[in-house]
Amino acid sequence: MNRIDVRFKELRARREKAFIVYLTAGYPDLSTTKKLILEMAKIGVDIIELGVPFSDPLADGPIIQQSSQEALKKGVSLAGILNLARAIRMDSDIPLVLMSYYNPINAYGLKRFVRDAKRSGIDGLIVPDLPPEEGRNLKKEMERAELDLIFLAAPTSTFKRIRKIADASRGFIYYVSLTGVTGVRKKVPPGIKEGISRIRRYTDKPICIGFGISNPAQVKLMRGFGDGLIVGSAIIQVMERNQGKRLIPETIAFVEKLLKACKKDG
Repeated sequence: MNRIDVRFKELRARREKAFIVYLTAGYPDLSTTKKLILEMAKIGVDIIELGVPFSDPLADGPIIQQSSQEALKKGVSLAGILNLARAIRMDSDIPLVLMSYYNPINAYGLKRFVRDAKRSGIDGLIVPDLPPEEGRNLKKEMERAELDLIFLAAPTSTFKRIRKIADASRGFIYYVSLTGVTGVRKKVPPGIKEGISRIRRYTDKPICIGFGISNPAQVKLMRGFGDGLIVGSAIIQVMERNQGKRLIPETIAFVEKLLKACKKDG
């Protein structure tokens, strides 16, 4: 079992849900990303999803797209992010999941990427533009390195597709709670409970819900549906609004509110 599997085992024993934070690596800079992750680990965030900036992020909404562009302007690369993970590992055992489109991984080289990800302390990988049937080579390398390859299921996924995703995913299944791109939403999308139930027909692997969760009330409402919640755009929006010295304390304060809402006594 790697760190992701251990974390979910611990959470299930405590009957708690996972709270997962998405951060664009290198926004506003790599040093701040590291400080934020270490602070989030201290307050009890369960897993960090580190987004690899990409020039054509099809699944990302405007907030994450903008943060990716800012990071790319500063020269943030996949190699630099793996070095960041290595530095984080010196101070924390928090599970780290990379979220990267396939292009940067392919350009890096599949075998080399998996080898370096393992050495850097990465635990899992999400590739939003890689369906299970096209990810066999990467999956094979990831399994050999005992790293989790996590696939996405959506409300529009057919039962046949859900079965493929359930079989292929390791660590957890990422349930996209709505169609479209990431971003802050004012309302909780309908049909989440039914969507989770469809996946549950095929697997008992953890299912984590992402896309559109933006405030503690939504977190509290949605925590009963799956095994964990993923929040990204709303946190990056707080970072955008609080540049300079205020960025870290204001971001951590917001994350603490979301985290409290996610846990059973919240």
